[in-house]
Formats: sequence, structure tokens, C-alpha cells
Amino acid sequence: MRHSHSFGFGLLLLLLIWVIPVGAQNRTAFEHSEILIKSKNGDHKFQVEIARAPDQLRLGLMYRRLLATDAGMLFDYGQSQKVTMWMKNTLIPLDMLFIDAAGRIVKIRERAVPGSQENISSMVPIRGVLELNGGTVSRLGISRGDTVRHEIFLD
Repeated sequence: MRHSHSFGFGLLLLLLIWVIPVGAQNRTAFEHSEILIKSKNGDHKFQVEIARAPDQLRLGLMYRRLLATDAGMLFDYGQSQKVTMWMKNTLIPLDMLFIDAAGRIVKIRERAVPGSQENISSMVPIRGVLELNGGTVSRLGISRGDTVRHEIFLD
């Protein structure tokens, strides 16, 4: 009987290890919005979740297994500042667009590697970071200098 109890406890522990990280994304509710990127190749619309609160900014897209083609996450830092991102606990490759207060893309990091703890720095003060599926930037021809339209950026 004791052996059976140990097996049950081990199974429960294994389930908790699996379920808690997968469900971690649901701990906080993100606001949803539309964002428009104006590039030389045309306009590109995305449905994004907005990360503003400290817990949202920390969590980001961690533990997500999928991201729709026209979806992303916009990190709103509230004011211009230098920021550093990483991919720890992130399961999908991402393109990161670093955007200044005027809505201009000032830096792009394409196909950031899932799980990497490499620091990815804005190098200059930015207002927000837009994360999209890895490969989106090259597929749509988005480049530095393109503009992003959203209420957090000045017109």
C-alpha cells in the first residue's frame, strides 16, 4: 500500500509541475487592442494584448505554445526608458520591435530564441516593445524607421 501512495504522490507532483507553468499565463488579464504598422510594403494590422502592470511586463508571452499569425503583445513602459528583454520560459520564437515615443521602430530583433537568457537591450530609450511571431518582420518587410500606430505613441 505504501508503494501505491508514493506513486500517487509522484503523479500528483508531476501534474502540478506541468499544469502550473502552462496556466501561469492566465494569472493576469491583459487588455486587448489593435495596432497598425505602416511599412514601405503597406499597412499591417495586429490584435495585441497590452502588458502594462509590473506582473504583466514580467510575464509577457512566457509559457505560450501558440500565437496567432495576426497577434502579438505590446509592452507599454509608460514613459521612454532603456529596456532589456529576454526569452526565459518563452516557448515560441519571437520578433521584437523596439518603438520610441513617436511610434518609430528604432530596433528590431528577429527570431529571438525560445528559452534563451541572453539580454536583448533597446540600447536607447523606447516607449514600448511589440512582440510578434518569429519571421513576421521578414515576411512582411517591416524595417527600422517604419511607424507603429497605437494610442500609447504620439502622433
